[in-house]
Amino acid sequence: MRIAFAADDSNATTDAVLAHLAAAGHEVVRVDALPWPDLGAGVGRAVAEGRAELGVVMCWTGTGTAIAANKVPGALAAVAWDPWVARGARLWNDANVLAMSLKRLAPDVAVEVLRAFLETPAADPDEAENIARLKGLDTNR
Repeated sequence: MRIAFAADDSNATTDAVLAHLAAAGHEVVRVDALPWPDLGAGVGRAVAEGRAELGVVMCWTGTGTAIAANKVPGALAAVAWDPWVARGARLWNDANVLAMSLKRLAPDVAVEVLRAFLETPAADPDEAENIARLKGLDTNR
């Protein structure tokens, strides 16, 4: 799978996420832009335009890059800090961009969150109406 990736810093956590993506055989589409709003928007665009199937953004909290990605029509970014939240973001919200903190998540936890996000199928059919309503809130569609 093609995964768009960007981070505004590098450390053991970002290294672990990238190592896991490589070991799992994913093609990583790097978005190299600074500052962090451009990183988030760049990953959102890569996903929305079909250059990647999913995206991962990492910044100090994960929040800023998620907000930036969510400004891109077609990108649905969710901040996750544990596997349960990551699974729910995919299943119940059809999120296509995962945002994580590179400062507050230990490398092994970040990889668990990433795995949960990537391994969960998108869009529970029982949530189809709510997901459609969520996507309809984007006035740029």
